[in-house]
Amino acid sequence: MKKDTDYKINYSALQPKDKPTIPEPAATVLLTRDYEQKIEVLMLKRAAKTNFGGAWVFPGGKLDNHDNNLDFASLCHSLSDADASKKLNIKQGGINYWVACIRECFEECGILLAYRDNGQRLNKTFEHENIIMNKYRKKLINDEPVFLEMLKKLNMKLATDQLAYISHWVTPTIETRRYSTRFFVAKSPQQLANHDGHEGVDSKWINPQQALDDESKGKFPIIMPTIKNLEFIANYQSTNALLKDSKKRKGSEIPKIEPKFILEKGKPKLVSIL
Repeated sequence: MKKDTDYKINYSALQPKDKPTIPEPAATVLLTRDYEQKIEVLMLKRAAKTNFGGAWVFPGGKLDNHDNNLDFASLCHSLSDADASKKLNIKQGGINYWVACIRECFEECGILLAYRDNGQRLNKTFEHENIIMNKYRKKLINDEPVFLEMLKKLNMKLATDQLAYISHWVTPTIETRRYSTRFFVAKSPQQLANHDGHEGVDSKWINPQQALDDESKGKFPIIMPTIKNLEFIANYQSTNALLKDSKKRKGSEIPKIEPKFILEKGKPKLVSIL
């Protein structure tokens, strides 16, 4: 349980007479790397005027209509919609979360989880690739649906097999903007991470336990889902060990968590309830 300030980072609450809104599907990725025998995770600081503005988050966002384009199926490396849906414990459309996760990661921090046409993972990028990627990233940031076009231009496939599903969080009913967010973890390639300057105004690689310690001291504002996912990965000393264990988990073993507000000593308090 966290203190009652968790969700006071630039969010809007419903009026008492209003009905809860329907959560929108979303996907988020914890990009991790090994540094000095410990794990680090990439985090972005949200712009003040955005939802949860001022908070530090992982790259991610809502699923777009274009994420369910059937052409993506042939560009998802070693993962079918049936397998992806099974991992999420849903009937169909699971692959859309993997697509959105990789797209949002590229939009928000410039890192593309992909394979070249020769099967080589996109670890470092060449100059001609950077030119193409930067051009398309600007369009994506401006909400142009060009992600599929970019992949075809680069002759690349999405590294969907590199993502491991780790948690599912739903925004409390008290909020006007609600999301049903699937969290994934992936090992970061050796590409340069840079925030977009639009939704993300700062970025950093940070050890999960350090982030949690800074949050407890009031130095690092983060919300409950972020805290809980940091606590999960903080248990690991290496990215490979984290991914190995995470890929073993079945979708049915990952519960949907929807925090609730309760009254404690006359004050509202956010608690995590399965």
